[in-house]
Amino acid sequence: MPSTRLAALLLATVTALLPSHPALAHGAPAEAAPCTAGTGPYQRQLEAALKLTVDGRQSPADCVAIRTFQTRHTMGRRTGYADLATYRTLLVAQARTQPNAATVVLGPVPVRTGRDMQETRSGWHRISWCNRNHHSTLYHNAPMPYAQFFDRGQALHGHYGDLYDGAGSAGCVNLRLKDAKALWRLLTIGDQIYVWGTKPGTTG
Repeated sequence: MPSTRLAALLLATVTALLPSHPALAHGAPAEAAPCTAGTGPYQRQLEAALKLTVDGRQSPADCVAIRTFQTRHTMGRRTGYADLATYRTLLVAQARTQPNAATVVLGPVPVRTGRDMQETRSGWHRISWCNRNHHSTLYHNAPMPYAQFFDRGQALHGHYGDLYDGAGSAGCVNLRLKDAKALWRLLTIGDQIYVWGTKPGTTG
């Protein structure tokens, strides 16, 4: 096991922001709205994780259980629909209960990695250069706050806005700004990181 600090970074999740349900009416608690969302693309995965009957078909009980999960994890969308955002939130939640043997100083966070044909290069790397206020010299001067380069032009860096507003990055590991800032404080030039996993929809 290398002695330098290690960051495991390839679980992803996404949160979509929608208005929340009304909470109170005339000072009395509002009754929960009926849960009517249909079957989602990640129905079976959510059913299995929430210990529901795994049949891939939404039931009223499934809808309520999924909505409760979404509420517990403060997701913006809390309709009971088993969508990609909910599934990725589930992956992060599961990872938090299964840390590796090393001391975990920064738990799993959502990331965006390279799109198809521009995949993030996996394996062991070392941080080679850092720039807190970097702007891309390849992609229209795009901001790359808290950039920590590990393999030629690929870097860990913050991303303003929605992590999942496209098919993926151009190879970098994009993080929410607060997570990139936290990682900036943990890593330094020469530290090792390990990139693992395959982004869905890419050839690896």
